[in-house]
Amino acid sequence: MNEPQQNHYLFPKWANRLPLYIALGFLGLLSFIVFVFYYWFSPKNLEVGYQPQQPVPFSHRLHAGEYGIDCRYCHFTVEKAAHAAVPPTQVCMNCHKAVKPDSPKLFKVRESYTSGKPIKWVKVHNLPDYAYFNHARHVNAGVSCVHCHGRVDQMDVVYQAKPLSMGWCLECHRNPAPFIRPREFVTKLSWLPEGDAAELGRTLIKQYNIHTREDCSTCHR
Repeated sequence: MNEPQQNHYLFPKWANRLPLYIALGFLGLLSFIVFVFYYWFSPKNLEVGYQPQQPVPFSHRLHAGEYGIDCRYCHFTVEKAAHAAVPPTQVCMNCHKAVKPDSPKLFKVRESYTSGKPIKWVKVHNLPDYAYFNHARHVNAGVSCVHCHGRVDQMDVVYQAKPLSMGWCLECHRNPAPFIRPREFVTKLSWLPEGDAAELGRTLIKQYNIHTREDCSTCHR
């Protein structure tokens, strides 16, 4: 009688599943990488909370909060230009020629005023070069400083309170009503509507003739 032939395999049977295991491992690794970049490298984690130290210890909580100085006194171009101007030293000295003129904290301010060389303030809110944002258009449409910058009037050292990402901006452009307030309250950061904010916003959108856009050319020019 002929003996049954024995099959001899180069690899064990479990090796047949290796391609499946490799594919699943690759998909898992790819999903992990996407999650890491989506979550940990998002503006919410990388930029929110950014709080650089400034060359002069200026407290917005004291000036804008306790003293009630309007945002537009220092950032005087915000209603008519794309950029909110960083105040020149002359603006600081309008008050500080008389208010604490000899304070050691104001040494660099006095030095800048005498020499004419501007103070090198550190920018807190940095948009990428390919993104266009017009402060005047938003402020005149009733978008308050607080919606983008948070309660600056409660900050001793200003930090980035919002992600300022494309998705975050689009949330407002797709549904602007909750973020629109009467123009006279744009710089009153503590202001709250008496009733439904969205209903008030819808009324103001018609009154101010606001038409938000979502096409790429709006922000990328």
